[in-house]
Amino acid sequence: MSAHGHPHAHGHAHGQHVLDRRVLVLSLCLVLATMAAEIVVGLVADSLALLADAGHLLTDAVALGLAVAAASAAAKPPRGPWTFGFKRAEILSAQANGLILGGLAVWIAVEAVRRLLDPVEVDAELVGWVALAGLAVSLVVAGMLSRAQSESLNVKGAYLHVLGDIAAFVGTGIAAGLIVATGWNGFDPVASLVVAALLLLGAYRLLRESAQILMLAAPASAPPGDVGRAIAAHPGVVEAHDLHVFSVTSGFPALSAHVLVEPGGDCHRIRIELEQVLAERFGIEHTTLQVEHVGADRGLVIRRRSSH
Repeated sequence: MSAHGHPHAHGHAHGQHVLDRRVLVLSLCLVLATMAAEIVVGLVADSLALLADAGHLLTDAVALGLAVAAASAAAKPPRGPWTFGFKRAEILSAQANGLILGGLAVWIAVEAVRRLLDPVEVDAELVGWVALAGLAVSLVVAGMLSRAQSESLNVKGAYLHVLGDIAAFVGTGIAAGLIVATGWNGFDPVASLVVAALLLLGAYRLLRESAQILMLAAPASAPPGDVGRAIAAHPGVVEAHDLHVFSVTSGFPALSAHVLVEPGGDCHRIRIELEQVLAERFGIEHTTLQVEHVGADRGLVIRRRSSH
């Protein structure tokens, strides 16, 4: 007997994708407005830190645009050969965002080193005011994304971009203050190097998490060993094998397994009980369980092994 269980998972996921899309669109509008202001002031003030911030905001806009498209695709129902729908578009978006973050970090680092070797005079006061305004906008955007990012790797990618913005604006503001106080323009590229390091760290984390999902790794909330032991320990279960625990997309864990029960056991009841255990203990609501009675000969072998 096999069964497929996923109560309310799809309805919740669809509502989440709609909410994600609205938040992402609003965040995109705020980021584009801030980016335009930074480009203008960065060119006027000749500040690499500010132009680096603007470049980062450009990648934010691209990242948010990808995230909006991915959230829209993920909300579409399954059809044709796409039996899981397009939910993994979000993971592909997260991968793209990670690569963009890493590339931007390398560019900023190269430019920062060049300016350390050949410092450029910076209009620090103007840079400081723009950094303060940009910080305020980034904090608003981060606040909007913070709740949704815990349930979506796609939104988390955009959220990490915005956290990079916050760090960049703080660093730029501090550098502007130090330039005003000391007159040394080298603080501008130094702040850019700090931002580059933070961006690389964010890129690594995003690429690692999205790669784990693409490679069908088990989510941290459901270690296969613990899941297997929980199934095997359930009353009436003799053995569980062919166990696969994976994530279709972020926040969508799934499981398939072949479960053998004692001769005469109620396969239907045990399957329902196992679904409840998996949902309550591991948050897995999308399950495919093939539940069958163990053969008499095999049952004897299993009992002999378990006695040692």
